[in-house]
Amino acid sequence: MEAIRAVLADIDGVLTVSWRPLPGAVAAIRAVRESGYQVALLTNTSSRTRDWIAGTLREHGFPIAPGEIFTVAGLTAEYLTRHYPGARCLVLNDGDLSGELPGVTVVGADDPDPDVVVLGGAGPQFDYPTLNLVFAHLRRGARLIAMNANLYWQTADGLQLDTGAFLPGLERAAGVIAEVTGKPAEAFFSAALGAVGAAPGQAVMVGDDIDNDVLAAQRLGITGVLVRTGKYRDSTAHAATAAPDYVLDSVADLPALLAGLPSGGEAS
Repeated sequence: MEAIRAVLADIDGVLTVSWRPLPGAVAAIRAVRESGYQVALLTNTSSRTRDWIAGTLREHGFPIAPGEIFTVAGLTAEYLTRHYPGARCLVLNDGDLSGELPGVTVVGADDPDPDVVVLGGAGPQFDYPTLNLVFAHLRRGARLIAMNANLYWQTADGLQLDTGAFLPGLERAAGVIAEVTGKPAEAFFSAALGAVGAAPGQAVMVGDDIDNDVLAAQRLGITGVLVRTGKYRDSTAHAATAAPDYVLDSVADLPALLAGLPSGGEAS
């Protein structure tokens, strides 16, 4: 096993729930920092901007800068400008993403023929009239981009449906396959690895979603760490196609795990 130099982690359900820190999470990230590891946070959350996320985490004591947060909106903007330059994009999302999509032409729901439909995080906007309008656009030939394929996420009020609960129906009804830009997409992990200067074998990925966080990372050669917080459910973990490399009760146990692994993260 290569020496671990970097820690990649999901935010929602791992460090926070409804943006409030989970027990021991702040201390764990501080300990990881003090041990010299590089840190990158990867989030499929599209309802908040990167600056807002960084500011909120710092208010709660997390030693995190905006540049260490990788959002699905930023990755989607890069994907759209690279693969669909100049395309008129209808964005369906719980929250205003216009400032997070530089270089992307965002059109309103009244546009009769968008080139691309982009699904962000699910919310009240995912009502029948709007989903039916999306269906019509897809039938006319619009491409379908999904920022995530998560079925649900954990909040202070319990599990809430996310985009993945609607996506298969749209795909099947319209006869299309969505292009997913967020986790578990390889590009998301690769962008974070490049930023921290680590090879896949030199990083761990900590997540509460066994499929989109942990197993997706393991397929790339990243050590996967599943935490029993957030959306974690025993039944989902047992039904997964593979096992995580490690399972922890929470991120609070991460420093102890890292201490037992070959490390290239010690501060000099």
